[in-house]
Amino acid sequence: MDKKKFLFVSIDANIADIAWQTAKEGNDVKFYIENKSYKEVADGFVSKSNNWKKDASWADVIVFDDVLGMGSKAKKLRDSGKLVVGGSPYTDKLEDDRAFGQQELKNAGVSIMPQADFKSFDEAISYVQKNPGQYVIKPSGSAQNLKQLLFVGEDEDGADVLKILEAYKKVYSTKIKEFQLQKRIKGVEVAVGAFFNGKEFVYPINVNFEHKKLFPGELGVSTGEMGTTMFWSDANKIFNSTVKKMEAKLATENYVGYIDINCIVNNNGIYPLEFTARFGYPTISIQQEGLLTPIGEFLFELASGNPCKPKVKSGFQIGVYIVVPPFPYNDRKAFEAYSKDAVITFKKPEFEGIHIVDVRLVDKEWVVTGDSGIVLLVAGAGQTMKQAQNQVYNRIKNIRIPNMYYRTDIGDRWFEDTDKLHNWGYLRET
Repeated sequence: MDKKKFLFVSIDANIADIAWQTAKEGNDVKFYIENKSYKEVADGFVSKSNNWKKDASWADVIVFDDVLGMGSKAKKLRDSGKLVVGGSPYTDKLEDDRAFGQQELKNAGVSIMPQADFKSFDEAISYVQKNPGQYVIKPSGSAQNLKQLLFVGEDEDGADVLKILEAYKKVYSTKIKEFQLQKRIKGVEVAVGAFFNGKEFVYPINVNFEHKKLFPGELGVSTGEMGTTMFWSDANKIFNSTVKKMEAKLATENYVGYIDINCIVNNNGIYPLEFTARFGYPTISIQQEGLLTPIGEFLFELASGNPCKPKVKSGFQIGVYIVVPPFPYNDRKAFEAYSKDAVITFKKPEFEGIHIVDVRLVDKEWVVTGDSGIVLLVAGAGQTMKQAQNQVYNRIKNIRIPNMYYRTDIGDRWFEDTDKLHNWGYLRET
């Protein structure tokens, strides 16, 4: 592919790494960040845009990184004839409004799990009292980005859920305007997804397993993400039973980008949880690690609506987040005291598998910036999951950041989970 001009448009700088990877391939890149707290992210790695609307005319391809209103911007530009990777108001709503997303799945013929949506904590408390059981509390809208608010009930009578609802009523009533109670179903949590070129799905699909708890062994507070394992695959039973059924609607929307559905599966069935109607983070960086096709070329072909089939690595990929205090909590003062401008060093000048998150360059030195506490995504690959694990953790040993921490067991769960999925027949084509 000839060199192209890419404009990446971001709310919280989530797509900084892909902008950097695209630039390293020799393309011209400009990167716009809306949130002032993240304006420094990727400084020194890529050129910045101060006005993305003005620079839109410069770009060959414009890439949007999120929902939360970004779909409207993407659709407007796409309708004007620009090549755009991004959603629409409809696909934004699939993710932002959990109730809507579930209803759309149901309309497409996908079985959904028992759930109820609320705008009142009192109504939710009354509901659990009348229908005791294990539930998962899931905030909707912008509050769903506060991952520590997601709560998975353990008590059979729902007593722990009732206590949390009472606490949220007192503390978070102004932040959580809408939320969902899902009946808790036990099984293997797995996500399936694929890229969409405005007309149809692009194969192969991606199968991934998120690790959301802060500590090894799935202990501690829920975070947005601590690490992910994945592999590329032909369409399988989970994909065909869920995401594939949305193809006609996505074509109507002229959606361009990645979309997946997180599910709980067991020997009784497949239970979709929620959409990600955008790039996943850190999913997209780990996917890039598994792509043989250059990411810039792939994004251009995708935006052009071409029936592209990217070349991918066989085997498995792993990504592990390297974080610093106060992650996973938002505390600006703590971040500035313990982590802001901390220097990132490498024992050896080896950068394979290193993907930036909240990082900038100062006099050629990598330093921590932003305020999320997520610094790097380190990826590894291998023909077996064990080989991928060995590679990613050997790469992490080369990194030095004051107060850094990370999970040491990403991938361990794979061996039990995959046995179950194979036994239930979900990883085969249907």
